[in-house]
Amino acid sequence: MDIAWGVAIVATVWLSFRIVRSLVLRFIGSRLSEQVRYLIHKAIDYTAVVVIVMTIFNRLGINFSAILGAAGIAGVAVGFAAQTSVSNVISGLFVMTERAFKIGDVLTVDSVTGVVESFDLLSVRLKTFDNKLVRIPNETIIKTNLVNITHFDVRRCDLRVGVSYEANLRRIREILLDIAAKNAFAVADPAPIVVFDSFSSSSVDILLGVWGSKENYLDLKNTLMMDLSERFRAEGISIPFPQLDVHMVDSAAFASPSANADAEANG
Repeated sequence: MDIAWGVAIVATVWLSFRIVRSLVLRFIGSRLSEQVRYLIHKAIDYTAVVVIVMTIFNRLGINFSAILGAAGIAGVAVGFAAQTSVSNVISGLFVMTERAFKIGDVLTVDSVTGVVESFDLLSVRLKTFDNKLVRIPNETIIKTNLVNITHFDVRRCDLRVGVSYEANLRRIREILLDIAAKNAFAVADPAPIVVFDSFSSSSVDILLGVWGSKENYLDLKNTLMMDLSERFRAEGISIPFPQLDVHMVDSAAFASPSANADAEANG
């Protein structure tokens, strides 16, 4: 009978909390971010587990206050060992309220870039583009620079190219803007830019910046590079590369007069 009662209590409480969870999540709808919805989901589940355990202990006549007292003593020791976890939980709450990213965004954290797969109180999980799962603690997210690559709808694709010093820079600018205007994945607003960046040792370095939607970023970059290469080839514009000319000089020309005289005497 006690076993059946316990199973009935567990089932009833768990079902009740599932109903409450569904109603709460339905009520908040899409007004809150997916991260906050996930946090509420977990909080309700954990509360249900606590209620079930306390109800069963009370039914079995176990003094829950004594257990809490013992747990408090043990909690001091556990607390020192769990400082990192607590820090991650607190950091996770700050990250959730900041709303710097959401599930599905592409992030760069330190040297890791990937798509946000999940986000909980302890860590953020990224799926890299070569299909690796990277777990990043929330404390690291707070302390380091985080770059959300896909936060905005449009991104700028920057291409850097060098041309020879003999090239007509005004004509180069016209060609680059024409390439950008004819690209199927580019957007007209914001307008593309051409910046003559610097005079390097072997070329004039130019930056071409073209805007496109974040979904078409890779297509935009690939087509721009192919179009630029084909157009430069058709226009007879060469892209110089670093090179070093080495001139060989006869070492005898730099010998001292006395050395030359001694060489002639010995000869």
